[in-house]
Amino acid sequence: MDASRLTPAQMREKIRRGEWTGPTAGAAAGYTQANLVILPKELAFEFLLFCQRNPKPCPVLDVTEVGSPVPARVAPDADLRTDVPKYRVYRSGELVDETTDIQSYWSDHLVAFLLGCSFTFEQALLDNGVPVRHIEENCNVPMYRTNIDCTPAGRFSGPMVVSMRPIPHAQVVRAVQVTSRFPAVHGAPVHIGDPAAIGIEDLSKPDFGDPVTFHPGEVPVFWACGVTPQAVAMHVKPELMITHAPGHMFITDVRDEQFAVL
Repeated sequence: MDASRLTPAQMREKIRRGEWTGPTAGAAAGYTQANLVILPKELAFEFLLFCQRNPKPCPVLDVTEVGSPVPARVAPDADLRTDVPKYRVYRSGELVDETTDIQSYWSDHLVAFLLGCSFTFEQALLDNGVPVRHIEENCNVPMYRTNIDCTPAGRFSGPMVVSMRPIPHAQVVRAVQVTSRFPAVHGAPVHIGDPAAIGIEDLSKPDFGDPVTFHPGEVPVFWACGVTPQAVAMHVKPELMITHAPGHMFITDVRDEQFAVL
């Protein structure tokens, strides 16, 4: 099965049935994927303010009504309780469960946020001849906590998480140009080159996702990542926070080009 050729609705149906539980990079090619954060309504405003102050790692695509699992703006036929391949459940900052269905955790006082994902601009990179290594190697993108602090908002604060892609030196400028056209899904890189400059000690040991191969003449390029709220959860320790598992995204009905700046 070539998941890249499936529609978002077809992918969500396979996910809902438990037929797809892996990372979603390259699936439903051409359609925007999103990070998920679910919080009690008492924390929703503070988190929305946190996103507004940190648009690079946390660009908001949709926010549900209180108690509703339906992202009406980007996928009105979807159900956020079942349509993500894998979820993570945090209580007081501790990861307590990783599951394929969160119906048992859902309540009428929860609010769901969908945040832009860098998987969205990967098709544009490929279309411009820029390699995307984790797609080539059929694994999850490597992600790292950094020493870059997010701007606090209310109870929310913590470090930025970045995703990394090895880019041939001659194509780094092109990668920056291509991804700059997608500010709603992280946009241009936040760092190029020396990982130690942003607090990353070893690229072979990502905090989330999988390590990927570097070829001679390649440069590590880092983009702000929507896994940042998970690092924030560990730092802030809210009573309950549900997210996607890194790399296991929600697939929307929105075409990638709708978030591109021409």
